[in-house]
Parts: sequence; C-alpha cells; structure tokens
Amino acid sequence: MVEHPPRIKFKRPDKTARHIMNILNKEAVDKVRTERTIPDVQPGCIVQMRVQVPENKRRESTLKGIVIARRNAGIATTFRLRRLVAGVGVESVFPLYSPNIKEIKILDRKKVRRAKLYYLRDRMNALKK
Repeated sequence: MVEHPPRIKFKRPDKTARHIMNILNKEAVDKVRTERTIPDVQPGCIVQMRVQVPENKRRESTLKGIVIARRNAGIATTFRLRRLVAGVGVESVFPLYSPNIKEIKILDRKKVRRAKLYYLRDRMNALKK
C-alpha cells in the first residue's frame, strides 16, 4: 500500500486566495515606499507633482492642483487631481504608487469635511489665487 501525504483541506479556497493577495499587495506597497517617499495625500490637499510623460520618457511635466478624491486599493490606490488649464478645469486620475510620478509635494492642506470634493467642479476659484 502506498502512503500519500495528508491532504490539506481548505474550507473556503476563495478566502485563502484573497488572504494571499492581501499579503502580496502589502509587500508591493512596502517595496515602493522604501524606494521613494510618498506623502499622505488626502482630499483637500493642494499638491505639486512632477510626472514623467509616458510618450516621451525624457520629458517631465509639473502639475499643480487640488486633490478632490482618493480611492484606497493597496498598490492600485489612486487619487483624482483637479487643476485649471487655460481657464478650464481638468481632472486627472493618478495611481499613487506609479513609477511615472517622480515627486509629490504638498503645498497646502485645506480643512474639508467630505471624502469626495466633487462639488468643487462647480466652483473652481479655490485654485485661482
């Protein structure tokens, strides 16, 4: 008779896979945080960031705007930046841990009581000063 090793029974394999993905996600975030400093970007922050243009790797552009939303999802955490370009409001979504973002500087923190500042779409005079 051939003896087989005891089989490991998982009650819920989907929970185990989710747990493994959470561990991998935390490791990826820790790895990026050791490589460069990432400030605590929250809604209401006025930030200035240097972004490497994906089409032309040598060119970097500087963006200044107000963070109106943040979506926490581990390594896929994003924030929504609203800025004025030629008098027109433009929103951009950036991954927080993207290698294309070279530097994030927090210029000012406004006091806000909301997690999503979508009402600033109507009144964008906060950045005109």
